[in-house]
Amino acid sequence: MPRYAFRIEYDGAPFAGWQRQKDQPSVQGAVEAALARLERDVPSIAAAGRTDAGVHATGQVAHADLSQNWDPFRLSEALNHHLKPAPVAITACAEVADDWHARFTARGRRYLYRVTSRRAPLVHDRGKAWWVRQTLDPVAMQAGADRLLGQHDFTTFRSVQCQADSPVKTLDRLEVESRPVPGGTEYLFHVAARSFLHNQVRSFVGTLERVGRGAWSPDDVTRALEARDRAACGPVAPPEGLYLTHVTYPQDPFAD
Repeated sequence: MPRYAFRIEYDGAPFAGWQRQKDQPSVQGAVEAALARLERDVPSIAAAGRTDAGVHATGQVAHADLSQNWDPFRLSEALNHHLKPAPVAITACAEVADDWHARFTARGRRYLYRVTSRRAPLVHDRGKAWWVRQTLDPVAMQAGADRLLGQHDFTTFRSVQCQADSPVKTLDRLEVESRPVPGGTEYLFHVAARSFLHNQVRSFVGTLERVGRGAWSPDDVTRALEARDRAACGPVAPPEGLYLTHVTYPQDPFAD
């Protein structure tokens, strides 16, 4: 059976997350339903990461074993036709080796978190960014972010529902960027690691937002990290600002 990799973009707002649900819409369910229009036996797909309800993606990657050979371009076109009107799109497709796996072959993941600070409510970006009214200090937030880089026990920044075997992870990048937007400022948190704990990125951003508004200092971030206690974490940022943007592999399956 030929195996195909898919790069997938989606708006997470109408979904209960990536993972298939019995009684709620999911991104996985939407893609599998589209595949079922093309294949006699409904294939199951595996993804690089299971995003939560309301979380978006511009670079999710998944794979599926199909019963027939497809030209990758024609396959992506057919899937996009059958995905309508769901806010999900296949932006790239490639045939891969039988032992290639969207999750286990991956060597890294990148996320983006968007925070918009302005007095006026969000209109076009409603549901696409975390709206806060107060101006944040990007320099202070970067100073706090720097305390989290490297290998640590991230128990403090791990959901109590996290099923990972170990809380120890290596954070490769946590960069805070700010840029003006109409009526305020947008803060972009660029985050990269080989893998992440459940709610880790949103926990980082919620904690750093406290630093940005002056309620915490960068030293408080260090104390929270060293506490290895979920109760020491700042608030968890809402899901609508989070995007899975890229998954890294030893060889890019979608390279031209």
